[in-house]
Amino acid sequence: MPSRIVEGRTTADAEGDVVVLLIGMRVNHLWAVHQWFPVMLAMFRMLAELARDPDRGLLGRVLLTASPRTYYVVQYWESKEKLYAYATAPDAFHHRVRALVNRRERAGRVRGHVGIWHETYVVPEGAYESVYGDMPAFGLAAAHGQVPLEKRGRYAKDRFAHRSAGTPATGKTG
Repeated sequence: MPSRIVEGRTTADAEGDVVVLLIGMRVNHLWAVHQWFPVMLAMFRMLAELARDPDRGLLGRVLLTASPRTYYVVQYWESKEKLYAYATAPDAFHHRVRALVNRRERAGRVRGHVGIWHETYVVPEGAYESVYGDMPAFGLAAAHGQVPLEKRGRYAKDRFAHRSAGTPATGKTG
């Protein structure tokens, strides 16, 4: 079902720090489908697991491709603590996948057919802003909510200057 388009200009309704995880894979050898396809399926299974349990902290995600060989997910999390808790939770599918990858690496059975990577950013309030024109909630707005642009400021400098209640002007939280 397509998302509802919000007419006009809007911005994300994020408050405080924003946690962004970029995680993906690169198919190094196209012919090694038996190596990279399970990695892709594992990512989809982890996303499904997280969607079933919102208390784990994943707020939103966007699936993207950088090339015909590189696929990744931009994920927005409630906190770095919840992200870390999921990554290390013994009951999470990620834990089983990571253990399997570690065993294969130690046994010398990883042969470079597929690359995996991630980058994590904790972006302090005052160091992010967004604008969407005639768009359904997307990215940061899908994760944190979408509000009319005027609520945060017409110009980027105004949106960068926005502070949630009780946040000092330095942009630091907690």
